[in-house]
Amino acid sequence: MSRKDPRIDTYIAAAGDFARPILKHLRQLVHAGCPEVEETLKWNFPSFGHHGILCGMAAFKQHCTFGFWRSDLVPDRGGDRSNEAMGQFGRITSLADLPPDKTLIAWVKKAAELNASGTPKPVRERSKPRQPLPTPHDLAAALKTNTKARVTFENFSPSHKREYVEWITEAKKEDTRQRRLQTAIEWLSEGKARNWKYERC
Repeated sequence: MSRKDPRIDTYIAAAGDFARPILKHLRQLVHAGCPEVEETLKWNFPSFGHHGILCGMAAFKQHCTFGFWRSDLVPDRGGDRSNEAMGQFGRITSLADLPPDKTLIAWVKKAAELNASGTPKPVRERSKPRQPLPTPHDLAAALKTNTKARVTFENFSPSHKREYVEWITEAKKEDTRQRRLQTAIEWLSEGKARNWKYERC
């Protein structure tokens, strides 16, 4: 027997006009795929559980999202994985953005079976650390002429160094590169990171 949470009814009712039919449909499919599913709110979004978190959905101003908690264990689920923050199906703006009902129900069933069997969620491989970029000749030459800038750059972490190197080397025009190089030396002499404007005070 499924358990419905009235808070999800309230959530759907408060969603945008475009989002309500999407959320209602997703909710219906989840219950069809796992009749024993239990509803709740997690992180203020509708969540569905069965022996642990099963899947969840959310509505925003212009799109909805839906995703499985055990996404790597649901085979052939479709969607673009390049942006997992959007769920496995990207930005959902209409029912047409969803896979066929039978397919989605099958994935819900599979996810429920995996949860019920106690199959552990796979551990994501840690991304390999990025190799430091070599300092371009023009930046190295400019640093030699400004002791404060050179000391700041040398004491920076590899990631902070990379930010400056990439900013300078990605300039498409030579005059743009020279302006960035001049600005970089100015900021470095003041002890500033490349993205100092966005750092918290």
